[in-house]
Amino acid sequence: MIIRYLAILLAPLVANTTAFSQAVEVNGIAAKVNGRVITKNEVSFMLSPVYAQLATQFPRRGPEFERQFKEARDKILEELIDRQIILDEFKQIGASIRPSLIDDEVKRQMRELYNGDEKKFRKELKKSRLTMEGYRTMTKEKMVVQSMRAQQFADAPPPLPNEIQKEYNEIKSTLRDTSKDKITFRKIFIPAADPESPLATPETQLAHAENLTRQLNQGKDFEEIAKANSKDAFATEGGLQEGLPRTDLAAEFAAIIFDATDGKILGPLLDSRGFTIVKVIEKNLGPAPSLSKVREMIEQRVRRKKTSAQYDRWIKNRRKRSMIEIRD
Repeated sequence: MIIRYLAILLAPLVANTTAFSQAVEVNGIAAKVNGRVITKNEVSFMLSPVYAQLATQFPRRGPEFERQFKEARDKILEELIDRQIILDEFKQIGASIRPSLIDDEVKRQMRELYNGDEKKFRKELKKSRLTMEGYRTMTKEKMVVQSMRAQQFADAPPPLPNEIQKEYNEIKSTLRDTSKDKITFRKIFIPAADPESPLATPETQLAHAENLTRQLNQGKDFEEIAKANSKDAFATEGGLQEGLPRTDLAAEFAAIIFDATDGKILGPLLDSRGFTIVKVIEKNLGPAPSLSKVREMIEQRVRRKKTSAQYDRWIKNRRKRSMIEIRD
């Protein structure tokens, strides 16, 4: 696990891990909304994929890590607070969601956040002391809120065909079947512990990886540097990995490299064994659903955009009327 690995091997580099240790506290209250509790379990579970990606991207932590982490946590907590406000507002309506739709949404989130790895998904649930049934309840509440919000602003102007097409074009890649994604890249792997260099430490190895990254960004040949420095089975090939399925990669690692533009140098990225520098060569993304299959969802997105200002005023007014207590 990345967190444990950091604590053991990179303690000299991590000056401040307090933020995350507080965020993953699993027996406390994050906030109260009209007397209803939002637990730190809920916040930490929703935050765990973000933390894993940030920990991979920022081995030394630092101000940017802290800024992005706090921003993500605050956003998640705000979403959970607003969700509870809306649930309270509409609890008399008796809205319901078909169980099959909840199952589909849980599977989608598992695929998107954990590369479809159910074992890792359940491990994160267990770490946050959440059951699958508890997570299904969270998912159901989110879907109910979406449905209720759509009802609240049902009088929004109907989406025009060009608006629907534009929205679809903008987000269709995010709707794709990511399990079909493939990528070609070159990599340089620098182990945290190098048997060939007994004096090497995680700190000196990270510094070495950072130096190589600087050289690459200055125009040095990636293939040559990989052959001379990488410590894995792909070194002799200049670190080349062709057509690797996304599902073969750690979810946090995949999220970073698939989001990068071709030719970009990434790293050093932290994993469970050391530090990796990557140059993305080509991505072949999984197929996106046709517009006809997702039209209803696209129309809802367009309506929400059209009513966003109205919604912001509405939820701001409801916040003022609610009793909200946020715990440190």
